[in-house]
Amino acid sequence: MEKCSGLLCLAPKAPEWKIDWGLVEASRLSPMIKKMKEVQQNPAWHGEGDVWIHTQMVCKELVSLEGYRCLGRRKQEELFAAALLHDIGKIPCTRLEDGIWVSPNHTAVGSRMAREFLWLEYGFCGRKDLQEFRETVCSLIRYHSAPIHIFSHACPERRLIQIASDGELAADFSLELLCLLVQADIKGRIYGSVDSSLETVELCRIQAEEAGCLKGPVRFPSAGSRYAYLEGRGILPGQEWYDDTWGEVIMLAGLPGTGKDTWVRDCCGGLPVVSLDGLRKQMNAAPTGAQGAVVDAARQLAKTYLRDKRPFVWNATNLTPLIRGKLVRLFTDYHASARIVYLETDWEEQMRRNRGRPDIVPEQAIRRMLGYMTLPECFEAHRVEWHCIERMEG
Repeated sequence: MEKCSGLLCLAPKAPEWKIDWGLVEASRLSPMIKKMKEVQQNPAWHGEGDVWIHTQMVCKELVSLEGYRCLGRRKQEELFAAALLHDIGKIPCTRLEDGIWVSPNHTAVGSRMAREFLWLEYGFCGRKDLQEFRETVCSLIRYHSAPIHIFSHACPERRLIQIASDGELAADFSLELLCLLVQADIKGRIYGSVDSSLETVELCRIQAEEAGCLKGPVRFPSAGSRYAYLEGRGILPGQEWYDDTWGEVIMLAGLPGTGKDTWVRDCCGGLPVVSLDGLRKQMNAAPTGAQGAVVDAARQLAKTYLRDKRPFVWNATNLTPLIRGKLVRLFTDYHASARIVYLETDWEEQMRRNRGRPDIVPEQAIRRMLGYMTLPECFEAHRVEWHCIERMEG
């Protein structure tokens, strides 16, 4: 917790609610702040100037909100961390197009950057409370543009319920917290439509309240009903969905050295395993080379189990929604239920476990994987779980 406290102490406290900017700029955030000061923004939306000026204004507005001051201390710390980091994705994403500064996809990129930063610089990993804190911050960053654009979505209610489902995995995350961050984000800038944007956020908040997902996830009759609704099928939130699945396929996700093989051995009751590492060994394929043949062999083996209606485990890193989505579609096309199990451990234990592998993955490769990893969200499968693997003694 000593490393974590270096971040937690940055959030101001009652009764002064004063932000110590000297402490903030002397923290591990310092290199990132330097970069934010160099990133310009479209003056039509950000008349105040660069990203760091905007970030400071957002933080000041956030701590002045009554809704923020009424929160418990942990949620204040999570929201303040999200405010500090909410636009870091603009560092790599900002570019000049036709004389206008734009930052496409900065929320998703910023969320991944925040995860890597909190994991490596402040040690928010490997323990359930630290994992949930980190992922609450990452979800707030990932979705901080959503309330402003929610009514351009084909089904605003479904989208809000989908986003709110993150609260099943990171218990502190809610649309209520998200709306507080977005309110501060709007007030912490100079542009001509502040009032109308704040009205949009308030309408979003009302919509979420009416949908029953403002303070937490919507409860569904079953995992199958939830997956069917969040996937976009013609079902109401409270409606039971006919379950035509014959059994469950478990997909593991996590960085190399997390302990996936051990978890399979201890928790999967002898189920057959489709292991990309195992197939590489059989095929004499290097883990750093082209993987097409290995993946194809894995899919063919999986299809054999699926045709036989035989539950199995797919064991690989599966670090991105795109990769996981393709696999879930494969499983569900054969009427299997999909369960994603994400595993993590703290960084020191990760490196220790990796050194004990027959085929050691270079640390820099694992760092790159951490940089593009996105944790699985509830809407990706019938069941999604996050687990932390404790450090082994000795």
